[in-house]
Amino acid sequence: MDGRGGAIGRSRWPRAGTAADGVFDAVVVGSGPGGATAALELTRLGWRVLILEMGRNTPVTGGMAQTLRELWMPGRSLFLTDGLLAVLRGVTVGGSSIYFWGTAWEPPYGLFAKHGIDIRGEVEEVKRYLPTAPLPQDLMGPAARRLMECANDLGYAWRPLPKFYDQARLGGPPMGSYGAPSYEAKWNARMFVDEAVALGATLLTGAAVRRVLVEDGVATGVEFVRRGETRTVRAPEIVVAAGGIGSPRILRASGVDGAGRSFFCDPLVAVAGTLPGVGRGLELPMVGGAVVEEEGYMLTDMSVPRWVYSLITTQVGRLDRLAAYRDVATIMVKIRDDVQGRLGRSGGIRKRLTPVDRGKLSRGTERARAILRRAGAKGIFRTLPFAAHPGGAVPIGRLVDSDLATEIRGLHVCDASVIPDPWGLPPTLTLIGLAMRLARHLAASTARPFDEAARLAAPLRAEPAPQARFSATSRRGAE
Repeated sequence: MDGRGGAIGRSRWPRAGTAADGVFDAVVVGSGPGGATAALELTRLGWRVLILEMGRNTPVTGGMAQTLRELWMPGRSLFLTDGLLAVLRGVTVGGSSIYFWGTAWEPPYGLFAKHGIDIRGEVEEVKRYLPTAPLPQDLMGPAARRLMECANDLGYAWRPLPKFYDQARLGGPPMGSYGAPSYEAKWNARMFVDEAVALGATLLTGAAVRRVLVEDGVATGVEFVRRGETRTVRAPEIVVAAGGIGSPRILRASGVDGAGRSFFCDPLVAVAGTLPGVGRGLELPMVGGAVVEEEGYMLTDMSVPRWVYSLITTQVGRLDRLAAYRDVATIMVKIRDDVQGRLGRSGGIRKRLTPVDRGKLSRGTERARAILRRAGAKGIFRTLPFAAHPGGAVPIGRLVDSDLATEIRGLHVCDASVIPDPWGLPPTLTLIGLAMRLARHLAASTARPFDEAARLAAPLRAEPAPQARFSATSRRGAE
C-alpha cells in the first residue's frame, strides 16, 4: 500500500526479484552484513523477502568521489557528536562492508553466551562458505611486515589477521577502496544481496525507512520515503538492520522508547611516521595486529589512499608530512569505549570520550610510537580521534531478547545495535553469525511453512567458494 492507502502496482516495484503477487513474508531494513545475511538465508528458506536500503547500488569504483558521497556525507553518513567526535557509517547497498578492511575477527563467544546465545555453529558454517584466512607473507605489504616484525621484537603478540579475501584475486593494481586491490577479491554484504535477489528477493534502493507499523503490539509493516513519496508495505515479520545509528532511530519512531539510550563507536586514532627506502604507497590494510586485552584496545597496521592520508595530515597540521605518502608506515589504535553515549531526541549523537577512553588512546598511542621507532620511522605524529563502529543502542538483554526480538511481536533487530557490551573489535563475522541464527529461528518458529524444496535447491555450500562466488552477479539496484 502506498502512503495514500492505494495499492502499489507491479510497475511501481523493482522489476527483478519482485514477488509474483506483491506479498512479502518479511521486510529487511538495511543491507549491511546483518540485513544482507538475514535476507539471503530467509530467501533460501523459501520466504518472499523485500530488502529496503536507503543507499544506492551504483558500481563500486573505490574512488574519492564515491567514498565521500557514501561514507563522509555530513548528516547522512558522517556524524559529529557533541564531543566533536566524527562517526562514520556506509550508506549504500552492502552498508559499511563496502568500505571495511575485510577482517574476519572471531566473535567473542563468551559475551553472547551470557545471554543464552551460541553462534559457533553458524560461524563455522560461514567460514566454510567464505574465505577467512590470514594472508601469507607474500601478500602483505612491506610496511605491514616490518611493523609485525618490530612489534614482536618488543614482545607484543602481533599476528596475521583472518581476512575476507579471495587470495587468488589479490595482486592487481589498487582500486583505492581503502586498500582493496580488487573489489571482487574482498567479500562484502552486497554479494549476499545480489545472491538473495538472484534467488527471488526484492531490493528497493533509495528507500528511507521512517518507522515500523505497529497494531496492538504487533509489527504489521514498514513506512518509508522514496523519491519524495511516503509509502507503506505490509509483512508479518520485520527485521531492522539499518546500523548502529539508523536502527535505534527507526525503533524509537516505532514506539521502542529505550532505543538509543546507550551507544558505543570504537574510537580510533592513526599513528604515522616516515619509513624511507621502501617506496610502497597503498597496501592491503589491517593484515596483522595485536589486542591488548588488559588495556582495552587493539593495534593494527593501517594503509589508506593518498587522498585520505592528505586529509588526516592536514587535520592535525602536519603539512610537512604530505609529500611522505609513499614512505609512510601507520598503526591504528582502536579502543573499546564506554557505552555511555546516546542518541538525542533531535537525531544527534551525544558522545564524549571519557577519561578512561582517553587513557586507552594515550597508552595505545605510546605503544604504537614505540613500534614505529623500532622500525626506524621518523616524524611520528597522531591524528585526532574518529570512529567507525556505531553500536550498542538496542542491546541484547535490555531491548531485545536472545532471539533478537523486541517487545513488539514480529519485530527483530540484527546489526551492531544489539551488541550488549563495550566492543572494540571488527564486528562483521559476528553479525553474519547472528543473522544466520535469527533467520533460522524465524523459519522454525513461525506458523507459515517454508519451502523446503527451495532450501535444498540453494543450500549454503559447505565446500570452499569458487572464484565465481566473488563476481558481483548484479551491480544494478532497483531504480
